[in-house]
Amino acid sequence: MPILETQNLSRRFGGLTAVDNLSMRIEGGTIHGLIGPNGAGKTTTFNVISGFYAPSSGKVLYNGQDISGLKTSAIAALGLVRTFQGTTLFQEFTVMQNVLVGCHLHAKAGFVSRVLGRDQAEERAARSKADEILAFFDLEDRAEEVTMNLPHGHQRTLGIAVALAADPKLLLLDEPFTGMNPEETHHMMELIRKVRDQDVTMLLVEHDMQAVMGLCDRITVLNFGRLLAEGSPEEIRNNSEVIEAYLGTPEHVAAH
Repeated sequence: MPILETQNLSRRFGGLTAVDNLSMRIEGGTIHGLIGPNGAGKTTTFNVISGFYAPSSGKVLYNGQDISGLKTSAIAALGLVRTFQGTTLFQEFTVMQNVLVGCHLHAKAGFVSRVLGRDQAEERAARSKADEILAFFDLEDRAEEVTMNLPHGHQRTLGIAVALAADPKLLLLDEPFTGMNPEETHHMMELIRKVRDQDVTMLLVEHDMQAVMGLCDRITVLNFGRLLAEGSPEEIRNNSEVIEAYLGTPEHVAAH
């Protein structure tokens, strides 16, 4: 059974169909790419899977459970966690404080007990977990640094660290390589492989084709909201329909 499956998934906005009858399967333990030209429906697909939009029709199944239309918090609590293209970090918090926010996603202690100090054991456990995550991402030396002062690559790394603190089984990565230089991109690719090796499945939307081809076990290609192709990186790289969707017809390419 796949960890995630969409069945005839569609999302419409008035007269516009952003996702059109999409069926795809994500196998556990893999890195799966979701690519396509601008406007292909990738972000809308992410938004439906992660609960920001309810599907207009069709289903989203997570470990066989229908999660279509559940709230984002309920979906995250099941282990399906999403990062965002734009940073959603608390810029005035320290690096450690941001990771602690992720740790508390599953915390059972309420606000009153936290104020009264009745959940000190849980706080210690969260701090210990945050320390481990910062060490995993080589951010321990920056634990007390204010987030807004971090370089761009480190902010992107911190975003994934916060997501990992929420104990995901499936991590949706929304353009993790945006704005990165080649050195930062290489470092992020290594981190994503390390996360996958912690038994975390990943589905990523990304425009950096070198990163996609170098990371992904399998790739789904969308065009105008519909499934265009699916296969291994090699199969996608050599698919004439995919080449045409990205580059236009051979005549169009020759003219430019």
